[in-house]
Amino acid sequence: MFRKSIVSAAAIIAISLASAPAQAGGITIEQFGFGNSGGGWQDGFNNIIGLHQNGGHNAATFHQYGHNNTAATGQDGHNNHADMWQYGHGNAGGIGQFGSNHSTIMTQDGNGNIAAGVQVGSGCEAAVSQSGAGNVAALVQTCP
Repeated sequence: MFRKSIVSAAAIIAISLASAPAQAGGITIEQFGFGNSGGGWQDGFNNIIGLHQNGGHNAATFHQYGHNNTAATGQDGHNNHADMWQYGHGNAGGIGQFGSNHSTIMTQDGNGNIAAGVQVGSGCEAAVSQSGAGNVAALVQTCP
């Protein structure tokens, strides 16, 4: 069951990153529950932000500077925090948080970088930073 949840979460992030059309731009936010917050800043063109929150007191912020960047975050649970920064062109980042009290900061500076992270359980903390071009990073955390 647990392994299935991890695989499902990773698949959701991958689909979210790949399914947005390249010519689109904007911010999409879906929130269910109470006390959730999300938003972002985009400077450039064809940048895409997608956020889905279910639960309570989850927070996500996005900052995109450049062109053709894609950022997606899904949070299910309580008191999760995600912060994503993208500078450059053609970067893709995704964060999935399932449970409570998780924190992720993801920074990409360059072109064509890909990063994805999944946190399950309670109290996971992660920071991912990429600079340059063509980098790929993935993390999966399970915390008690």
